[in-house]
Amino acid sequence: MNMKKILALVVMFFLPFLTIEASEARDLTLPRIQVVPIKDTQADRQYELYVKLPEGYTKNKDKIYPVIYFTDADTHIELLSGTEFLMEEVILVGISHQKDLNKASGVHDSRARDYSISKSSNPERQAKYQFGQASTHLTFIRNDVITFIESNYRTDPSNRTYFGFSLGGLFGTYALMTHPDTFKNYILGSPSLWRDIPLLFSLENAALKSKEQKINLFITYGELEQELAVHVEDFIAQLKKKDYQALSSIKQVVIKSSGHSDSFPMVGVRSVKWLSSLTKEKG
Repeated sequence: MNMKKILALVVMFFLPFLTIEASEARDLTLPRIQVVPIKDTQADRQYELYVKLPEGYTKNKDKIYPVIYFTDADTHIELLSGTEFLMEEVILVGISHQKDLNKASGVHDSRARDYSISKSSNPERQAKYQFGQASTHLTFIRNDVITFIESNYRTDPSNRTYFGFSLGGLFGTYALMTHPDTFKNYILGSPSLWRDIPLLFSLENAALKSKEQKINLFITYGELEQELAVHVEDFIAQLKKKDYQALSSIKQVVIKSSGHSDSFPMVGVRSVKWLSSLTKEKG
């Protein structure tokens, strides 16, 4: 038997194994991200936290870090992980949708319930989605999430940031108006304000009129979101008219040539760059 025939037999012998290996696709796991189960102790619901630590976290054992908390963790973690070159020294904490929903419910049910602040006027939709439980979800974040993070990681409690987009932006607006001390910086991308602006101002916390807090707000909408833009502009105008002493700065950005979903990546990049500039100013 000549050498060519021997090689051909060897290739034929190993070919099935090579085929099997090539077909074993798997999901990519992003580096330095911990998935931590956490319970909403008030509502008895199960969630997960996606915690990403800075690269030097384990070496710099005396250093404390600011934290960016964000909702819609599953969809936001990749974008915000990609901004670490804009702001390296920060801990990311993503809060997932409810994990122990019954089989008939989905992710949209969880976010519609947790991030909305008012009930639907449609009885059937209200029965299905249970709208208007932002208060319950904010209590979970304040009592369970932040307490856990600040007990188990080296964080700077005076430098928490909230990042939310769309319904997550509405939820952040609710946190700002009702419990402004929860975060120092609020990033609200295309917040779904629509009909809720009068309700939001009716819920204003007296602390917004105090100079004790120095809150920074970054708020956006896409240039092509003409219907939503009217409401975001109205909210900003009323904020400025109220002249809340707790608001140190309001940064308004219109994402050029973008609608709702396609403005999201730019909101991530531009808001973290803005946040990084605040940290440098402080330093």
